[in-house]
Amino acid sequence: MELNEQIKKYRTEMNLSQEELAEKIYVTRQSVSNWENGKTYPDIHSLLLLSSLFSISLDQLVKGDIEIMKEEIKKEEIAKMNRYGRIYAIMLVATVVSAAPLFMWLERWAFLPRGIIFSIMIYFSLKVDKIKKDNDVQTYKEIVAFCEGKRLDDIQKQREIGKRPYQGILLAIGSALITVAVCVLIGFLMHIFLN
Repeated sequence: MELNEQIKKYRTEMNLSQEELAEKIYVTRQSVSNWENGKTYPDIHSLLLLSSLFSISLDQLVKGDIEIMKEEIKKEEIAKMNRYGRIYAIMLVATVVSAAPLFMWLERWAFLPRGIIFSIMIYFSLKVDKIKKDNDVQTYKEIVAFCEGKRLDDIQKQREIGKRPYQGILLAIGSALITVAVCVLIGFLMHIFLN
């Protein structure tokens, strides 16, 4: 039995209207209607509330829809990774671009806004890294495949695992070079504008 049929069945067994069910699990009546018509799926929180309300296990509730739910969770993970990645990229650019103007205008007080921007950037980089670790994606090819909702086959996966140690070394060297270049640029700009 499909999840939409399960929800409708248990709701009618409890003599609840869609609106009453919606109130009990803190969603709109339209959400319940969409679930019962198979237009959308409940999120994990709503599924837990439904299984608790109906006094059944989560397995009983989603029987037959487990693969679809896995796909929904995967889509949520991909969307989160893409969203966090965009925020991280914006904060990274803001950190680099704001250096000279902030030091020109605020002098030593520039460390405060730069520290805030840098902290936000680090926070979102850690969020992206957690998603990557949770889904075992580390190399560029794996990340691209994950963001497109695909998986690499076993041979490709083994090749990418072999590249991981080298990528760590290259990442460290690249980060050091970029840091040196940014510091030299900031120093040069500060020397020009402050003299």
